[in-house]
Amino acid sequence: MDVAPWLWWTTVLVTTGLLLVDVFIIGRRPHEPKTRELVTHLAGFVALAVLFGIGVWYFAGGQYGGEFFAGWLTEYSLSVDNLFIFIIIMAKLQVPREYQQTALLIGIVIALVMRGIFIALGAAAISNFSWIFYLFGLFLVYTAYKLAKDDDDDGDQYDEPRIVAFARKRLPATDQWNGVKLSVKENGKRLVTPMAIVVLSLGLTDLLFALDSIPAIYGLTDEPYLVFTANVFALMGLRQLYFLIGDLLQRLVYLSYGLAFLLFFIGVKLILEALHLNELPFVNGGEHIEWAPEIPIWLSLVVIIGTLAVTTVASLAKDRADHRSAG
Repeated sequence: MDVAPWLWWTTVLVTTGLLLVDVFIIGRRPHEPKTRELVTHLAGFVALAVLFGIGVWYFAGGQYGGEFFAGWLTEYSLSVDNLFIFIIIMAKLQVPREYQQTALLIGIVIALVMRGIFIALGAAAISNFSWIFYLFGLFLVYTAYKLAKDDDDDGDQYDEPRIVAFARKRLPATDQWNGVKLSVKENGKRLVTPMAIVVLSLGLTDLLFALDSIPAIYGLTDEPYLVFTANVFALMGLRQLYFLIGDLLQRLVYLSYGLAFLLFFIGVKLILEALHLNELPFVNGGEHIEWAPEIPIWLSLVVIIGTLAVTTVASLAKDRADHRSAG
């Protein structure tokens, strides 16, 4: 896929601009968003993603269009899983409801910058070392195993990142919120506010999730432009989803299993691709393994959409059955 530099810069400026405008608007008027506002914004972001995917399909062909949609759906699904942790962080740090969307917005922007770095590093590694697919694939298979195995653990557990614990203990801080300010000056001394700790927690947590999502999307497309845009559009709707379907998330009891299956599927796809492109001297004498099948993008789309549909339907059915038995 040949992406002109001007298109790269235009895409980065426009998508980043949308996020920054949202940050400035919300930052000036912190409030608890209403359902109508959330639905309108979320529908707008989803529509933009769909239109972008159609544009990729029209101008670059069905292969790249399918790769974008597969990547976007996967990143969106993984982002929904992020919301479980976000809800726990907000509850643990006792963030006032009216400040939560500002914290989410700033954390998402920080995460986007960090993911951009991961995307660039991943693209450089793939272009120079084809064997990186082995590592990505094995990592995703292991992550899938851990996700499925740990699903029965207590969902209220949250392991605070060490840097957040360090900041909480070592930095001069105040326990007063002071609106959405990250720092305040008291008695001539600069102090960090609880909002700074919240933003740091959200940004670092999303960065940890990027360790799963970036290899996952590179298993669906090796085009950095599509990797970047899929991540941007997935993050755009994260704040709205947080407020809109917070209760619904508790009902998606099989979500972790569905995501584990998707990560396993993409991990196997990466390993098969690594075998097909093999250059490691100790594997098949450094020759390509021709029998290793390549999974087409249309099949990946079918698996992704089918898994999400089955997971959602099965979760809601179990939730309904549990309520009936409880009644």
